[in-house]
Amino acid sequence: MGSRRLESTVFTVVVSVITALAAVAIAIVLALSGEPSTLVLAALLAFVPVGPLLACYLWLDRYEPEPRSLLAGALAWGAFVATFAAIVVQGIGGFVVGWTDEFSLVVVAPVVEEATKGFFLLMLLWWRRGEFDGVLDGLVYAGMVGIGFAYTENILYLAAAYAGTDGENPGGLAEVGVLFVLRCVISPFAHPLFTAFTGIGLGLAVASRSRWVRALAPIAGYLLAVAMHAAWNGSTLLGEGAGFLLVYPLMMVPAFGLMIGLAIWVRSRERSLLGVALSDAARRGLIPAADIQHVVDLPSRRRARAFARTHGGAEGLAQMRDYQQAAVELGYLHHRVLRGTAPPNHLATGQVFVDRMFAARSRIAFPATPSGGAHR
Repeated sequence: MGSRRLESTVFTVVVSVITALAAVAIAIVLALSGEPSTLVLAALLAFVPVGPLLACYLWLDRYEPEPRSLLAGALAWGAFVATFAAIVVQGIGGFVVGWTDEFSLVVVAPVVEEATKGFFLLMLLWWRRGEFDGVLDGLVYAGMVGIGFAYTENILYLAAAYAGTDGENPGGLAEVGVLFVLRCVISPFAHPLFTAFTGIGLGLAVASRSRWVRALAPIAGYLLAVAMHAAWNGSTLLGEGAGFLLVYPLMMVPAFGLMIGLAIWVRSRERSLLGVALSDAARRGLIPAADIQHVVDLPSRRRARAFARTHGGAEGLAQMRDYQQAAVELGYLHHRVLRGTAPPNHLATGQVFVDRMFAARSRIAFPATPSGGAHR
């Protein structure tokens, strides 16, 4: 218990300090990027796709809602740390090594940016392993980092488009409008999609019993992220940008569609996965069998919370939420125990969840079940 708290504290402190320092640096970069009014316009336009993207990833995260602090940390890491690190590495490398803009766009940017984004997932896996149960968690956290990264990058690109770069691109609202459509309307999912491959690789590693999969899946995921990113960036260099019109429908749209299908399929498995795991836990006396439907079935979960609010007010609702969350965490942990991929401290961690459930269970009542009345 003490070790988990220490790891959680270390992770929080490290991420907070690095993010704060990077946020200051990014603020300086933004201040040097254009006039305040230009930056305000760029920030507002860059924010347009953020809400819908967040809603999609929060929908994926409904079965086992991740701590909001970690989701916010992932967003902040992408917006400040990954963005600033990518700017520094590419800038210093270009000055020292002297690589061309084309090489930086197609090779350096994908390698560096996917590494800086993926590093948050590695830290999360190292210090907060209990919050990383598999592919779905990898998709959610990768998506949050990608959304944050894309937001800041879009501000920089939109501000530069307004200012103009040379006689061929004089800038102004027309340039901003074209770039806004390309980056914020047609392809807002690009960075979350790239980083999703890293998240999938890490998620497969967490859930696998094979040493080879645990070792190679994260590497393969990162390389796929880099390859997709490189193909995306490289398409803008083909045929004076016409390559984008080919790569987008033939590669990006199908890849995005497959990723959506994978995400929905993985999410649909969560109900049966939790049901099987908690049914086995019930046979071991860790949870009342009658409670399981109020944990694994989302409509039943909502009805249980409404019932708790009606009969216990805000306190009853809070206790029901805590009970359900602890039961879900127990279910995922028990699933890993059954698969033989449980973390070393799973007994102590599982006991924490059971204690939380026991403490809340005595203060709540569940709505009527098909076999009878309300139960306690």
